[in-house]
Amino acid sequence: MSVGMAAPRALYACDPDSSRGRLFSEPPSKTRSPFRRDCDRVIHSTAFRRLKHKTQVFVFHEGDHYRTRLTHSLEVAQIARALARQLGLDEDLTETLALAHDLGHPPFGHAGERALDKCLQAHGGFDHNAQTLRVLTALEHRYPEFDGLNLTWESLEGIVKHNGPLMERSGPPAGHHGGSGIPIGIADFNRKFDLELWSFASLEAQVAAFADDIAYDAHDIDDGLRAGLFAVDDLKVMPLTEAIIAEIGHHYPDLDNVRRGAELVRELISYLIGAVVTETQKRLEVAKPQSAQDVRLYHQPMVAFPDSVAQEEAAIKAFLKQRMYRHARVMRVMGEAEGILFDLFARYQASPADLPAEWVEGTERESEGERARRIGNFIAGMTDRFALIEHQRLFDSTPDLR
Repeated sequence: MSVGMAAPRALYACDPDSSRGRLFSEPPSKTRSPFRRDCDRVIHSTAFRRLKHKTQVFVFHEGDHYRTRLTHSLEVAQIARALARQLGLDEDLTETLALAHDLGHPPFGHAGERALDKCLQAHGGFDHNAQTLRVLTALEHRYPEFDGLNLTWESLEGIVKHNGPLMERSGPPAGHHGGSGIPIGIADFNRKFDLELWSFASLEAQVAAFADDIAYDAHDIDDGLRAGLFAVDDLKVMPLTEAIIAEIGHHYPDLDNVRRGAELVRELISYLIGAVVTETQKRLEVAKPQSAQDVRLYHQPMVAFPDSVAQEEAAIKAFLKQRMYRHARVMRVMGEAEGILFDLFARYQASPADLPAEWVEGTERESEGERARRIGNFIAGMTDRFALIEHQRLFDSTPDLR
């Protein structure tokens, strides 16, 4: 099959006509599959619109051309659809998972997540994946008969398990949840709507997770180059990017650095997509799954990089961590951003009346933990801009974050 051609629907793809349904029963759409309906609900959600002013790496007012959570999510969806098309998967479900995966991220990127996790440490901590599930099942208020978006079982399963099982089949938490336990929001919802936390997720979800990694690697390189945190030639320290840069130089010896960087990003994405497709097809040939459930019950994930490419991709992440995420300029801004969220959380705890009216109602009847989680939900939904505005409203001095 040539690159770009869509594979026929595979036996192991999720079939919208065989969906396990929704927590709240609804009549089927006359014009859309259940998974297409899920994707449309995500796109029209308030939380999705807010992603346009949530930090990826650079705070929104540092420049118009840096990624935000919204543009990152769109790019993840594009890569995920490309993978799904090559593998014969359901593109609507894949797109749903790609577009929804960051809905639970708070303002100011990972700095905001660290701050909220510390604020909520005594009450179960903060996990952006669990927060995404809260958004999709409780915090969106758009429909008359239920809270949340009432997505299909397959969409919710993919959101929760895209990085693998959360628990052993016998019950104990698995993977990185082994020490901290399954996040409260996920554990609570799972008692109402069993997402089979002990199994792997569908191939559509596994594909969305790898699309997220590919987008991070390539587009954070692009933003780092634009910000002047490193230059194209600095990336020659890694064999993969060194080889791509050499190939670009061979074909375009007089290319300016802006176009060299853009070509590097484009070629890197194509290379990583091809590597995922090749390795996944090999694993599928060995496993021979005949259904989506066979994928879930297999002893390992079926979507993966080849070992050599996994090492190359890890080297890119290590470079970005050192040269971008831990750059003094980024660390200073993110440290100040954490302080803003610490201030807001403490203020709302001490004075719940400072919350908007719709968030104040009922706080007097809540336990300390319930009130803390309510405050955490409110702050997690903020955009960078709104968090700054709230801090300016409630405090005499607010960092500029530049």
